Amino acid sequence: MSFNIEGLESKSPQEVMKWALETFKDRVALASSFGAEDVVLIDMLVKISPSARIFTLDTGRLPQETYDLMDKIREKYKINIEAYYPDTRTVEGVVKEHGFNLFYKSVQLRQLCCKVRKIDPLTRAMKDLDAWICGLRRQQAVTRTEIKKVEIDAAHNSILKINPLADWTETDVWDYIKKNKVPFNALHDKNYPSIGCAPCTRAVKPGEDVRAGRWWWETPEQKECGLHKGG
Repeated sequence: MSFNIEGLESKSPQEVMKWALETFKDRVALASSFGAEDVVLIDMLVKISPSARIFTLDTGRLPQETYDLMDKIREKYKINIEAYYPDTRTVEGVVKEHGFNLFYKSVQLRQLCCKVRKIDPLTRAMKDLDAWICGLRRQQAVTRTEIKKVEIDAAHNSILKINPLADWTETDVWDYIKKNKVPFNALHDKNYPSIGCAPCTRAVKPGEDVRAGRWWWETPEQKECGLHKGG
């Protein structure tokens, strides 16, 4: 690659995203699950380029509060959000063989569910992209402590993964949301710091890790759906 991605490590989130848009134009997109970090990035991105691409993965099992937020974001920013869904026949086959709540039975079946409902749709969403923007932060999980603001995504054909908030703290995120009056998921006010599919997300208890409510029946080092594996 002809650009120095290491030099972007000291840049602000806005500078990183402006660079991404100028470099990749319509071949870069923000992947949003509408968590706190993602709505911050949407607010920043739209202020840089109102026509920037934003997509989401609708697994079919998201909390109602997430759908409510999606509409609030669309209306506030007057933007289009590209939605990608799992293949219906594949979901039907998995449910027929393993049941509706297969993810509770084993790590392998949980990963299968995540593959069908998230990873496969992501692959389709990224088929024409050279880079994607994510809301990952180093402080979020033990699996994310080494992420860079811009890195090669070995798990997705070695396109670039851009993590503008990599060095932000949770306080940084919420300070930005409050200062800029950014809509956020109502579940955050009910002790849900990290929000995914409804059956696989719960509120956290005082003192628990911010990712404790995601796949809470598994050990911390397993708590990735596969979207960010190998990044």
